[in-house]
Amino acid sequence: MRRPLRDVVSRQRVWIWPALIGLTATLTWSSPAGADGDRSGLPEAIETILGDARMEGGAASVVIADAASGDVLYERQPTGRLTPASNTKLTTAAAALELLGPDYRFTTDALADGKRSGSVLHGDLYLRGTGDPTTLAADYDRLAADVAAAGIKRVTGRLVADDTRFDSERLGTSWAADDESAYYSAQISPLNVAPDTDYDAGTVVVEAAPGAKPGDTPKVTLTPKTDYVDVELRATTVARDGTDTLSVAREHGGNTITVSGDIPVGGAPTKEWISVWEPTGYAAAVFRDALTAHGVRVDDGTRLGRATPKGAEQLAAHRSMPLKDLLVPFMKLSNNMHAEVLTKTIGYEKSGHGTWSAGLDGISGYLKSAGVDPGTLRQVDGSGLSRMNAFPARQLAGLLLSVRDEPWYDDWYASLPVACEPDRFVGGTLRSRMCDTPAARNARGKTGSLTGASALSGYVTDAGGRELVYSVILNNYLASSVKSVEDAIVVTLASSDEDRAVLVRPRAERAAEQDAGLECSWVKPRRC
Repeated sequence: MRRPLRDVVSRQRVWIWPALIGLTATLTWSSPAGADGDRSGLPEAIETILGDARMEGGAASVVIADAASGDVLYERQPTGRLTPASNTKLTTAAAALELLGPDYRFTTDALADGKRSGSVLHGDLYLRGTGDPTTLAADYDRLAADVAAAGIKRVTGRLVADDTRFDSERLGTSWAADDESAYYSAQISPLNVAPDTDYDAGTVVVEAAPGAKPGDTPKVTLTPKTDYVDVELRATTVARDGTDTLSVAREHGGNTITVSGDIPVGGAPTKEWISVWEPTGYAAAVFRDALTAHGVRVDDGTRLGRATPKGAEQLAAHRSMPLKDLLVPFMKLSNNMHAEVLTKTIGYEKSGHGTWSAGLDGISGYLKSAGVDPGTLRQVDGSGLSRMNAFPARQLAGLLLSVRDEPWYDDWYASLPVACEPDRFVGGTLRSRMCDTPAARNARGKTGSLTGASALSGYVTDAGGRELVYSVILNNYLASSVKSVEDAIVVTLASSDEDRAVLVRPRAERAAEQDAGLECSWVKPRRC
């Protein structure tokens, strides 16, 4: 008789199902094949897929369950802890929806501290952030316009950037040093600038285009336009048949961006998203430029990291989109900075401390209330960028089952990437996967990618109309990618029904998947 996954993953909310004895009451199947009495052939089909040569010497933690009943249809090493990569965002997103609420918004505001005399503020102007990762240069421009509209034309003191909502820790635990200038590893601050509507907070876009003839200096532009970073141009335009070797990099510990190498005449511009050093200063610089453009002069310099005094007068405010809408770019595009901002925000809102440790405590408490045992996993950041994260598939599958009963489930479900849906804000990191199969526009799931670690967890409807939950975590393989192994499992589920399994074997990886050490959405320009 099949035992429901809900019997294995403990549940404290007794109004959904009775609390049971938890993970010590593990399923007793001696083989990895699955439920007792299963005659569909599904366990054998999944075993065949996991036997792919690309997984030789690797590790897999896999759980497949009936979404309605919780019955486990297949499992392999369900309690094995592996690196989940961006599947970590599943716990962060669920906790944020539960603890902050779908309608939660961030506020960025400008405040006056001092006495006003006509159009002069005798004191300091404060820019206060609460973590909004979606603030664009245009939003700072509107804030500045509103300050001017409030009658302020001159500030005799300083522009003060208040980023005290969070602590001063900018980078997560064990994040790779060689990712430090990459936009997907940007520093975390309550004050941010996003250069685009992917909302890549803390990032500047650097574009280098070739000159008109060999020997010309390439033309470099920044988005947004800012003097906060310095560009050191060492690049040269070469002949049309020359090799493009142009590179863009930021030095550690500063904001000098070096553009070097060759770019051929008529060649496509090189475009790179580069994280800035100290995002609070970046936001203050963009806001200060906007104030100048709107005729507001600040006499003194800029100060970072000082709290806004009580009683300061609010002059202007910008509110973010609600969390339920922010979840779309966050989950569809697997945005790491959104995950970390939400983690620290959970900490601040629930304990008064905007730290990773407080936020992770909040996530852990939520997981426990949802019947997921936090004692069986390790989560050290919100995004999954750290290799210290360790999750078993059983807990992720249990979370996927548990959230179906939540009032915010529709927002959660809508945020998951959809297989072969071409719109980036619908298909997300699955937009080019599982096309021309029964899983296309059917399967939803959160992807995860680091070198040697890949994951896919979500929902799919089988050929008989039954909704299934799946969690697949693959580690320690030497192949460049095992995405097609994950896809074969999900397509097999979509092709099968309760009585008959239809095996779909993994295909050879396409050229676009050869470098799967990063989420496809992290490879700019847009690869997926």
